[in-house]
Amino acid sequence: MSIGGVSWLVCVAGLLALSGCAGSAAPGGGAPPGEFPRPAAAGEVLAQGTVLQKDGEDPQLCLGAVADSYPPLCGGPPILGWDWAAVEQSESASGVTWGSYAVTGTWDAAAFTVTQPPMPLSLYDPLAQFDPRLDEANAGPSDESTLLRLHEELHTAGYSPVTFANFSEAPILADWTENGYLWVSVIYDDGSVQDFLDEQFGEGVVAVQSALRDAG
Repeated sequence: MSIGGVSWLVCVAGLLALSGCAGSAAPGGGAPPGEFPRPAAAGEVLAQGTVLQKDGEDPQLCLGAVADSYPPLCGGPPILGWDWAAVEQSESASGVTWGSYAVTGTWDAAAFTVTQPPMPLSLYDPLAQFDPRLDEANAGPSDESTLLRLHEELHTAGYSPVTFANFSEAPILADWTENGYLWVSVIYDDGSVQDFLDEQFGEGVVAVQSALRDAG
C-alpha cells in the first residue's frame, strides 16, 4: 500500500481536472468528473479503528494507516460523544491518549457520533467477511502497469493522503493494486463512490472498500 504523493503542479489527464488543466480528459476519455462523493450513512455503522486524542484537541477516529510510533501518529474525522473514562485499554504518552476499538455510531459525512458503548478491538470477534474480488477466479481485467498509472493519478488529484496530517482532508484512506484491481478504501460508501469511480475508470477497474460497515 502506498501513501506517497506527487506534485500538485503536474498536469495530467487524470481523475480530476486540476487548476490550469480544465481541458484535460478523465481517464475513461469523458469529461472531467464532478466532486468526489462523501456520503453520509442512513443508519448506524460499525467502526474498527484507533481513537486518538492529543491534549487540548478533540478525539479523532483513525480508519486509515497508523504510524508505528510511540505514541502512534494518525488522523481522521472527529468522534463525538467519546469518553475515555468509559472505555478500557487506552494508553497515554507525550500528551497523547489512544486505543483501538470497535464502536457503533452514526456518520454524517463529517463526524462519527458514538451511539453504543465501545469495545476494545482485542475483545471484539467480528464475523469474517471476504470480498469476492480477492478470489483469483474473479481477477480484474487490468494489467499492473495500467493500475499503477491510475494509482498515481489518484495521488496527483489529491484524493489520497500524502501525509498522516491530511488524512481528514483526503476522501481516500488508502489505495493499492491487487488481483487485477485498483483498490480504494474510503470512510463510507453507500454505493455512490463505487459508481463514481466506475464512471471515470470503467466498471471492473476500481474496487471500493468501506471502512465503516452498516450495522445490523
